[in-house]
Amino acid sequence: MTYKKKLIEVALPLDAINAESAREKSIRHGHPSALHLWWSRKPLATARAVLFASLVDDPSAHPEDFPTEEAQERERQRLFHLIEKLIIWENSTDKELFAQAYEEIKKSTGDNPPPVFDPFAGGGTIPLEAQRLGLKAIAADLNPVAVIINKAMIEIPVKFQNKSPVNPVAKSLLDAEWHGTRGLADDIAYYGKLLKEKAYADIGHFYPKVTIPGIGQKAVVIAWKWARTVMCPNPACRCEMPLVNSFWLSKKAGKEAYLEPMMENDKIRFEVRYGKGKVREGTVARTGATCIACGASIPLSYIRNEAKKGCMSAQLIAIVAESQGGRLYLAANEEHKKIADMPLPEDVPVGDLPEKALGFRVQEYGITKYSQLFTKRQLMALTTFSDRLIDIREQVCADGGTKGYSEAIVTYLAFLVDQLANHGSVICGWNSPNQQLRNTFARQAIPMVWDFAESNPFCRSSGSFHSLYGRMCEAFQSFMPSGQIGMVYNASATADLNVGSVVLSTDPPYYDNIGYADLSDFFYIWLRRNLKEIYPEIFSTMLVPKKEELVATPYRFAGSQQAAKEFFEQGMFDVCQNIYRYATQDIPLTIYYAFKQTDMDVGGTTSSGWETMLSAIIQAGFSINGTWPIRTEKPGRSVSIGTNALASSIVLVCRKRPADAPICTRRDFLTALKRELRPALVNLQQSNI
Repeated sequence: MTYKKKLIEVALPLDAINAESAREKSIRHGHPSALHLWWSRKPLATARAVLFASLVDDPSAHPEDFPTEEAQERERQRLFHLIEKLIIWENSTDKELFAQAYEEIKKSTGDNPPPVFDPFAGGGTIPLEAQRLGLKAIAADLNPVAVIINKAMIEIPVKFQNKSPVNPVAKSLLDAEWHGTRGLADDIAYYGKLLKEKAYADIGHFYPKVTIPGIGQKAVVIAWKWARTVMCPNPACRCEMPLVNSFWLSKKAGKEAYLEPMMENDKIRFEVRYGKGKVREGTVARTGATCIACGASIPLSYIRNEAKKGCMSAQLIAIVAESQGGRLYLAANEEHKKIADMPLPEDVPVGDLPEKALGFRVQEYGITKYSQLFTKRQLMALTTFSDRLIDIREQVCADGGTKGYSEAIVTYLAFLVDQLANHGSVICGWNSPNQQLRNTFARQAIPMVWDFAESNPFCRSSGSFHSLYGRMCEAFQSFMPSGQIGMVYNASATADLNVGSVVLSTDPPYYDNIGYADLSDFFYIWLRRNLKEIYPEIFSTMLVPKKEELVATPYRFAGSQQAAKEFFEQGMFDVCQNIYRYATQDIPLTIYYAFKQTDMDVGGTTSSGWETMLSAIIQAGFSINGTWPIRTEKPGRSVSIGTNALASSIVLVCRKRPADAPICTRRDFLTALKRELRPALVNLQQSNI
């Protein structure tokens, strides 16, 4: 079968794509990822370039228009220049530029571009960029958290585009124009602020200001720093022993601050010191801890046993406050200790942590329920914000919004509750070099954090409600909804969705690298509490479904690596067979996959997710026509330390292999290789590979 080659099957402006993809990872304000966290999202620039180059013909496919190699190369460079403009972050909402790109796509698809389907939609990058290019976007994912994220990106914004906001302040602005998602963003800002005000009226008194010693002035607290404690096993000591990873509070040049432990009446308290003093090492490490009081070495096994018996507590060791000169560090005081000691709130979301899971470490320390990942005050804050969402729904309707519109607003505000959870758990640490809170998912894991920071949701610093909802509103600036409402399915990649003939582009699971289902339960328990009434089918289960999740995790197979490997291999083959039915003949499908994988030695042969992916693609009936190395991950991420990190992605460019495809001899293969190799190398060199 002959087909017109697409640009992606010949050449790409790879340097420009990689540079912009890497740059985009550092963009925080105005990025769609600010709506809700998802792990290992691909950059928008990457997906945008790959989709465009998959749909647009390579000039060599039109010898009647470009008869010479020189003419083809000139046209190719014109398309490269268009891609280089398309992928620039600042051009993400340039309507004229994207209209030009859409015309190029139409020209190469007979004026009828097919829909784009991503069966592993995850954080929604690929469907969002398909929609930005003017195409119909179809997303599917087994994970309910991913499903609701995709709805918030490709369904809700299009449904309510170009609509005026309903809040009373906006109604008074008679001359305002509400193009695109501006009206939706304005209402989210208004009702988000209202949500904060209602929550503060309920619980603001549990977040008092701190008195600055010697001055008497009050300062807003940013965070309270706590250290976990166990009783020292030394019979001559028996003090409540703080477990502190680092005594540094600030390592910022010229503003250094640290904690100095002091013994007082057989108890340990902490004083704040400023400057470059001699800061002692932390008291806990990988192998065990050291008692500050008596110097005894305590094995980690003792700490684990004490924690499992319910004998681990927490001690307030410092208070971080806002001041005109920057961060202010103060010693703990009795008022702030007592006010944090409150009863457990009612109606806390239930859910057990998995006994074992990728990246989970807290179960070894007696933390077996998701509610135990939060302090009582954190649970009180989250349940209060959650409960007040009902009031917001009613208020939106009272202000003239439809039932559907009120549900849309509450969906985004429910995301803010998730964001508060991410920045308000006992997994959050204090980043002393940057003097700011470290969120729960600084890594793709739930690790044990010995000295955690409890944020104040009512301050204005990073991680507060004010900061988070501000970032969410800014994110809408990067949306450019097309006229077509995206379709989002809560379904496995092997389900028969009857989507017709589509362009497939997807980023499948990375063998055993990320346990999405286990990690996303952290958010699911809150989303279910807040949105079950609006989306009963999506949130019908107590936790995220895991049985069908395509990940090679031995703990789900009684510890058997072989069984986990076979499950992943069979599952990936079933997925590829399924997408073969949907894939259009005229346009290649693109599959992202990790370049670096955890290899596993089974029976003397090495297998990995990478090899499994290649095997599944070929066995399902596809041919691999090209591969492109795309650098998509930020260097120096936390997950890179001591782990087999994903250095880059490979984009596999595949075509359906005809059922009557001929079998060639070795001589035929070598002849074809000699014929194709030289021009292919020239094209690769033009892409700087």
